[in-house]
Amino acid sequence: MELAKSLETLPAERSSALAALRLQRKLTVEEAAKRAALWPDQVEWLEEGRLYRFPSSEAAVLALLRYSTALGIDQREAKRLSGLPAGPAPLKPFGRWLAIGVSVLLVAALAAALAFTAGRSGAKSNGAAQLLPPWRFTVAVLNGGGDINFTRQLASRIGAFGYRIERVGKAGRFGYRQTVVYFEPGGDAFAKRLADQLGCGTTAPLPGGKNPRRLVVIAGPPSATCSN
Repeated sequence: MELAKSLETLPAERSSALAALRLQRKLTVEEAAKRAALWPDQVEWLEEGRLYRFPSSEAAVLALLRYSTALGIDQREAKRLSGLPAGPAPLKPFGRWLAIGVSVLLVAALAAALAFTAGRSGAKSNGAAQLLPPWRFTVAVLNGGGDINFTRQLASRIGAFGYRIERVGKAGRFGYRQTVVYFEPGGDAFAKRLADQLGCGTTAPLPGGKNPRRLVVIAGPPSATCSN
């Protein structure tokens, strides 16, 4: 009986601060991931501190921002988790508005940073900045080079940019020599943006489609690895 009780306490002792906050809100990993537009695996990476699993430090920061916002972590709670004096608890209405204000400021700062980066990268980047946000798109990632592990890694990178992954599977053949981003009518600019984000690959039209917000990525061989 004592051994069973000891075993039951192990998960709680190992849980991180983010995992504890999620459990306080009575959310499963899948529910929290859906709120933050992340993969369940990405939520686990954040909770376990495995930020190196993300394709870049910027992708990890953006994922953490989305996750903390989805959990509703306010300024006082963030200070307490960091070991800083949180101060007296504010009135509930004020605390609610404070959390909203902090979220608005974070989003505004992020938008300003992205706009500044786009401004420095030239006219093409400025045009891409005006496109619809990535989470408005679905992407199917297919194995066209024969390496399913590389295909899954590529899908993880695309998901970290904010795109919704439709599925990860096998292409009709394994003869692709490089990664290709296919787009349906009206999706040319969106495919070009994703190819630029990946740092490799070409774009090509997908015959017969009608949804410009759907992209299909055929992963080439690992030798044509996209840059981080």
